Amino acid sequence: MPAAVTELPEGAGDDAGSGLPEGAIQVPNDARLARFLGAAPPAGHGVHRYFVVVHALDVESLGVPADCTPAFLGFTMASHVLGRAVLIATAETPGPERIEVSRLVPASAGAIFAVLSDPQGHVDIDASGMLIDAEGDPVERAGDRFVVHMDREALGDVPLGKYDVEVVITTLVPGEEIAWTVEGRIRPHARHIYGYRLEPAEGGTLVTSYYDWSEVSEEWKNRITFPVVPESSLKATLGILERTVRRRGDSPTR
Repeated sequence: MPAAVTELPEGAGDDAGSGLPEGAIQVPNDARLARFLGAAPPAGHGVHRYFVVVHALDVESLGVPADCTPAFLGFTMASHVLGRAVLIATAETPGPERIEVSRLVPASAGAIFAVLSDPQGHVDIDASGMLIDAEGDPVERAGDRFVVHMDREALGDVPLGKYDVEVVITTLVPGEEIAWTVEGRIRPHARHIYGYRLEPAEGGTLVTSYYDWSEVSEEWKNRITFPVVPESSLKATLGILERTVRRRGDSPTR
C-alpha cells in the first residue's frame, strides 16, 4: 500500500478486497483464502492474542505474486523493513462452565454415597492434599453443613496458610446425587458447585463427578481464573473414591 494510506474502510479485507487502495493485493492466509477470517478461538480455550502488524518498507512494491504464501511474503519483506507498528487484540469464545468426568466403581451406590455424605469421607478422597480434617455429622438433606480444615501450604501457590471452610449441601438425593458449595472467610462467596451423580451399571455404579462455576459472579471471575479445579483432579478423586469405598467395605453403613 502507498505510504500515504493511513486508514482502511470497514470490510477492506473482504473476498474481493474492495476497500483496498489501487494496486494493493491480499495474499492467501494459512487457510489459503485471500481474506481476513477474523478471530475464532476454540470454545473454552481462554483468551487468544491476535497481532495486527504494519511494516514500513523501503520499496514501493515487493513484486510478490498474488498467490504467494505468508511465509514467502515475510521472507521477501525482511530485508526491506524500515520499521513496524503492532496492535495486539484479544478474543475469547466462552465454553461450558462445567466439567464432568465418570468412572465405573465396583461397589453399590449405597456404599459410595456413605463416603460422599460423610464429612470425613471428603477428607479421605481428597486429591489435592489440602483437606486435613473435617467436623460434623453425615449430611442427610440440602442445607446441611459441615466444617473442613484446609491447609493451602500443601500447594504453596496462594499464601492462605491454614483455614476453615464450611461445606453447604445444595442437592441431596440418597444413593443418587449429592452436591455442595463452599463458604469461606472471603465474601461474597464464589458459589461454585461440586457434586456426584450415581447410576447403577453392570459391574457396580457409574459415578460422575462434576464441577460447575456457572453461578460464580463476575466479581469472582475477574478476580481468579476458573475452573480452579482441573479435570485431572476430578479424575484423580474418582480413583481415590474407589479405593476408599473398597477399604471401608461395600456396605451402606460405615
